[in-house]
Amino acid sequence: MCELLALSANTPTDMRFSFHGLTRRGGATGCHGDGWGVASYDPDGRGVHLYREDAPAAFSPIAAQVAALDLKAHCSIAHIRKATQGSVALENCHPFHRRWRGQEWVFAHNGDLKEDLPWPRWENGEASVLWGDYRPEGSTDSEAAFCWILGELDRAGIAPDDEAGLFASLVAASHRLARTGIFNCLISNGRWLYAYAGTRLHRITRRAPFTRATLADDDLSVDFAELAGADDVVTIVSTEPLTRDEEWLPLRVDEAILLVGGEVVRHHPPAVVTSLVPEARENT
Repeated sequence: MCELLALSANTPTDMRFSFHGLTRRGGATGCHGDGWGVASYDPDGRGVHLYREDAPAAFSPIAAQVAALDLKAHCSIAHIRKATQGSVALENCHPFHRRWRGQEWVFAHNGDLKEDLPWPRWENGEASVLWGDYRPEGSTDSEAAFCWILGELDRAGIAPDDEAGLFASLVAASHRLARTGIFNCLISNGRWLYAYAGTRLHRITRRAPFTRATLADDDLSVDFAELAGADDVVTIVSTEPLTRDEEWLPLRVDEAILLVGGEVVRHHPPAVVTSLVPEARENT
């Protein structure tokens, strides 16, 4: 399947270190070589920068250029793809982007949706209905799920500024999709980041005192004390831990979080207590 990566921070922050580690899994240390993508929200509210390519991230000059860009943002999402549904094509690369009620939304999915889908299908497997203004451009179950989620929000009449209502609706939609197969997802509108673990996600929050970290998939280290300010808070969410010398917190099955400025502001189920992951696997 695929791997997910996201950032939520209280100050504009780049994701170069984490994205470099993720790209190594896109064909070098991992088998996710069917495409990659990055969505990074402009911190001044001028929209979202979206980069996608239907090629292995580990060997892509374009991915290397994007990894070198100083894309500072409060929210960013990245994805590397191992195709399970839909061909290897640009239109099937995540993250997917749609405009919902004046907001720029992006979505990335890890999993495989097969049974009891909440939308009809064409004979060739492509989603067959229009959900208002939301129609899949490619042939993945992931993009169809994103369009269905946005349609569900429209049908529920959720207001764009109703954070509690949005979170509850996203959790309900995630529950429904998790019944159809494997569903782990990341969604953002640039202000908040939603993460849902149907099977597997991890997170880590970095704040003062900052320490040094080394990637699990490359001999690259960063001393965050030299890069971050004293008040910076940055949370990274990923399918698997990206560093070998930090403690990552696994999300439980069916756990959902909403992050704003690097902090968890909403949580389902509430007050979940889990154990830390002492170190990442060297080869995932």
